[in-house]
Amino acid sequence: MFSWIFIFWLLQIPKFVSARIYNISRCYYRIPEEFHHEGDVVIGAFFPLHTFYTEKKMPHSTVPYLYVDYHIQYNFKNYQYILALLFAIEEINRNPSLLPNISLGFDFYNIRFTEKYTLDNAFIWLSGLVPRNFLPNYNCKKRNFTAALTGTSWITSAQIGTLLQLFKFPQITFGPYDPLLSDRGQYSSLYQMAPRDTALSLAIVSLMVHFRWSWVGLILSDDHKGNKILSDFREEMEGKGICIAFVKRIPSTWTLYYSKFWENMDETNVIIIYGDSDSLEGVMRNIGQRLLTWNVWVMNIEHHVIDTADYFMLDAFHGSLVFKHSYKENFQFTKFIQTVNPNKYPEDIYLPKLWYYFFKCSFADINCHILDNCQNNASLDVLPTHIFDVAMNEESTSIYNGVYAVAHSLHEMRLQQLQMQPDENEEEMVFFPWQLNTFLKDIEVRDKRSLDWIQTIDAEYDILNFWNLPKGLGLKVKIGSFSANAPQGQQLSLSEQMIQWPEIFSEIPQSMCSESCGPGFRKVTLEGKATCCYKCTPCADNEISNESDVDQCVKCPESHYANTEKNNCFQKSVSFLAYEDPLGMALANIALCLSALTLFVIGIFVKHRDTPIVKANNRSLSYILLITLTFCFLCSLNFIGQPNTAACILQQTTFAVAFTMALATVLAKAITVVLAFKVSFPGRMVRWLIISRGLNYIIPICTLIQVLLCGIWMATSPPFIDQDAQTEYGYIILFCNKGSAVAFHSVLGYHCFLALGSYTMAFLSRNLPDTFNESKFLSFSMLVFFCVWVTFLPVYHSTKGKVMVAMEVFSILASSTALLAFIFAPKCYIVLLRPEKNSFNHIREKTHSKKKNFHKI
Repeated sequence: MFSWIFIFWLLQIPKFVSARIYNISRCYYRIPEEFHHEGDVVIGAFFPLHTFYTEKKMPHSTVPYLYVDYHIQYNFKNYQYILALLFAIEEINRNPSLLPNISLGFDFYNIRFTEKYTLDNAFIWLSGLVPRNFLPNYNCKKRNFTAALTGTSWITSAQIGTLLQLFKFPQITFGPYDPLLSDRGQYSSLYQMAPRDTALSLAIVSLMVHFRWSWVGLILSDDHKGNKILSDFREEMEGKGICIAFVKRIPSTWTLYYSKFWENMDETNVIIIYGDSDSLEGVMRNIGQRLLTWNVWVMNIEHHVIDTADYFMLDAFHGSLVFKHSYKENFQFTKFIQTVNPNKYPEDIYLPKLWYYFFKCSFADINCHILDNCQNNASLDVLPTHIFDVAMNEESTSIYNGVYAVAHSLHEMRLQQLQMQPDENEEEMVFFPWQLNTFLKDIEVRDKRSLDWIQTIDAEYDILNFWNLPKGLGLKVKIGSFSANAPQGQQLSLSEQMIQWPEIFSEIPQSMCSESCGPGFRKVTLEGKATCCYKCTPCADNEISNESDVDQCVKCPESHYANTEKNNCFQKSVSFLAYEDPLGMALANIALCLSALTLFVIGIFVKHRDTPIVKANNRSLSYILLITLTFCFLCSLNFIGQPNTAACILQQTTFAVAFTMALATVLAKAITVVLAFKVSFPGRMVRWLIISRGLNYIIPICTLIQVLLCGIWMATSPPFIDQDAQTEYGYIILFCNKGSAVAFHSVLGYHCFLALGSYTMAFLSRNLPDTFNESKFLSFSMLVFFCVWVTFLPVYHSTKGKVMVAMEVFSILASSTALLAFIFAPKCYIVLLRPEKNSFNHIREKTHSKKKNFHKI
């Protein structure tokens, strides 16, 4: 039940507001378009202070015969313009050294934002006649007009300036500086008091960079100023990594684009609004009505809070940032405002409305300028700042300076008149307005700044933060400044702890098209998207990024490696196949054990040197082979440990020579077996080989050939110390580079050639009738040798670092072990475990049996 009552009460709010609008005195609507402040010389002032909104006709609630077809919206914020004008005039009139005996006055005319009414008021002022009765070049009131003071937008200034230019009538504008109005060919008598906005785009972009806002939207006026500032923004943002999410142009006819204008407004959290107060009025009002509280608005104009009861505590512009030209505060102006009241200035048509609306006064029936029942402390300085600000703002400062520019021009003109006609009456000043142009171009205002200086200065900017929570607070707090003339890096000054952000943000808002790429990642732009829209991809191997949002990762030096997070490079550790490594330790132990085993076999053969089995297989060649195999096992130790130049050379030479001797010995043994069989059928050549002991030269000749190959290798391209920084992550592997790959493969090829010859000879003598024929075992050992080294080549070339070295050591050990095992294991078996077979009787019986079988074949 309570919920329904609350909803019903909310539905009644529009009725209460409507009653407040129409249940007011008729004097509130009786407002002319102008009023006058008397003076000997008059300035024309054209300001926008109220607007008429047409509505459906309805009877007035208290006056039956009065039908209202409109209501008035007062822009009380702009009333400060009139007070600034009045303050400057009164200050000049009190100054005896400036325009003595001559008083300044002004004629005020309201601007309705339509060209027709704007030009109507300008004609009324120039001729003194009502509309439709204008007489060009005729002044009905016979008053001394000096200059026109126009604002707040360039459009109204241009409209009035087009008319005044026909008469070369001086025109002072106080609105935002516009380069179009500086065209002397079109507006030769127009003077702008506002400073240029040459540094505004740089100031706003610097703020974007400070807060790392890279994805922003733009709302701009749809005119030449909007085009110029858009170009400036693009130029400044291009080098700062900031992208434009969208550009919204404020249409001249708002309702035509009402729904389309708000599309994609939620793409970014930060939106820049640029324009003058006239062009932005519609969009600012709609933003407030839509309660777009999730955006940070960055603006060049102050948001005017309209005092309407919308019954919402939140405000769309709370937390917005405003860039305004910095200027010195005029404390005398604040004191002056405290003295302003309707009784002091009875000609003012707006003061009674202010007092009636804010101080609950009532209009007297006989005269709408007389008020009754007012509060005792009624003064403009007690009003909230969002209704009326007692501090002189930028536009009021320009008005103040503009009035002084006119006064100084009149003063200089008056001095020239007195010099030319000294007897002229000093109390009377007769001149044509166009004559002021000469003086306005050269005059200096009170702070010794010329008008040309004012037009070209790169003014500093104050950064204001709008506080309006709860709604109605309306505070603008200075939280920083920007100076384009400051050194690079010191132009922007901010007090972040003072900033109040929109309520949806608990910390500094983020505005990015894509999430920031942290260290260890790099940005990859997306095709067809803005540069600020990207995806993050990890850095490649051995590349790092220690900053956010980098375009390219940095490769670590060869002596360093990237950590797993890829945000730092660390020094690589030196690595090699060391004895301390498990792999190196295992290979070294195997090599030593096999060497010891070979020495053990040598001991067995020496101890049983007189037995038939040792004698039958060429005892001297067996000793040479066993000793050579011992060196083959031990040469593998050269590959283990930290490489040096001597070790690198010894690795290949000892390996090549030792294996050559081993293979040459095997070849000699195989040939010996064949010749032993051929003795039964001796030929001349066989007898010569046996008698001359030619077989003893096989080993040195084969070895000498390998020594020559190694000598050529060492002389042309010897092995050297090399390092591998890529194979093992985080390590630099030291190893011996072979130097010449051709020489290395030639050595291996020569080994294979000897092995092939040994295998061929052993294979041919495998079935000869010898009791201790070892040809079969020689064949098996050569087959294993081939398998090991044929497997070695592809594996060796497919591995890197320590594994490659270990593979070569393993191949040396494996092939040497094959020779030891297949050639000497059977003999040791007979010598140690079957001694009965190692006797002459057993040999005689077995030999006789084999010969009989052989002859049968």
